Amino acid sequence: MATIRKRGNSYQIRVSTGYNVSGEQVTASKTWKPNAGMSARQIEKELQRQTVLFEEECLKQQISSTAVKFEDFMKQWFKEYAELKLKTRTLQNYRWLSNRVSKELGHFRLDKITPRHIQKFIVDLTEGKREDRNKGNLSGKTIKLHVSLVSTIFDYALKMQMISVNPCRNVTLPKIVQKEREIYSIEEAQQLIDFLLKEESKNLKFVVFYILAIFTGFRRGDSELLGLEWKDFDFENSVVTIKRTSNCTVEKGVYVDTPKTKNSRRSLKLSPDLMEIIKHFKYQQELESEKLGDKWEDHDRLFTRWNGVPMYPNTPSLFLGRFCKRIDMRYLSNHSFRHLNATVMIYNGIDIKTVQNVLGHSNPNTTLSLYVHTIQAAQARAMTAISGTFSLGAFGGLEIAQNSVLQK
Repeated sequence: MATIRKRGNSYQIRVSTGYNVSGEQVTASKTWKPNAGMSARQIEKELQRQTVLFEEECLKQQISSTAVKFEDFMKQWFKEYAELKLKTRTLQNYRWLSNRVSKELGHFRLDKITPRHIQKFIVDLTEGKREDRNKGNLSGKTIKLHVSLVSTIFDYALKMQMISVNPCRNVTLPKIVQKEREIYSIEEAQQLIDFLLKEESKNLKFVVFYILAIFTGFRRGDSELLGLEWKDFDFENSVVTIKRTSNCTVEKGVYVDTPKTKNSRRSLKLSPDLMEIIKHFKYQQELESEKLGDKWEDHDRLFTRWNGVPMYPNTPSLFLGRFCKRIDMRYLSNHSFRHLNATVMIYNGIDIKTVQNVLGHSNPNTTLSLYVHTIQAAQARAMTAISGTFSLGAFGGLEIAQNSVLQK
């Protein structure tokens, strides 16, 4: 709806044309000046006509702006929104997903894509009917990520008033089959710790890395462990605080980023034994830096390459793979230590809210959904404990009575 403001002998006509990337309303304006000698009635009539014409002109511009292909608008979304708002790794993942999205939906006009198009896209991904189908079937989780990207782009188009509805809102996604997580048993984890401690003299940084992984459950993917710096430790109170992550891309190399979520910024109390190991590690690193002199680059990181430069994200995994082979133990991913940490807490009766806070999940539902089977197993153990506490021996005559009824 247009607004009109008189400014001296002229009139300013303003019309809303949508919203910018920050969600602020964008308006177009036009100034109209009546001819000399026009009566008040003539001015009012012509002003209304000029307003209607200007509104129609703005509407035509808005309609023409929707006549773009989805691929072109997706590029615009990356430039106007994703590159400004998203983290580097998220942006990188979205660019990878966008290649397949572009092949399947890119040629359609933005305003002509319907829920049927999106549903067909989902079906094609599910059944492997796509250009890269020789690479195998996609999981339900991967398909959901593709649709999430498409939906996010449509939400942006909706915000810019280029479409009236997001077609992704009415589609059916494939069921995500939760794979059973492989984690080390308590006995295996203790065995791994024992073997790691024997490596103290030659692989101390990896010893500390994996013991911290087991004891804290810190993330490896958005690497909270590799992002740790010495200033993050309160040695007096035995507390460590997550303040950053360390990640890596081909374009940027190793770089520092903020924690994954707001709740990921957290502090944990460490055991005295673990703190002693960390203090010893700090002392050994200081000796090494003094030995290297000018060759050592001080980044304050715990986990570094030989010269103090931050460690690459895949380096710990390479060590663990070789180490497990050497000690004849099965190899599991670094993320399995996070699951192990959560499982131990749940089995020991730690409440879900505390587990959520320790792991840095933004929502307790995330914790509940990830560890539903673990929680159920812990509940079953709790019921076993109840059964072991109370006796039903007083009902020993029940079996005799039951057999009597059955015989009749």
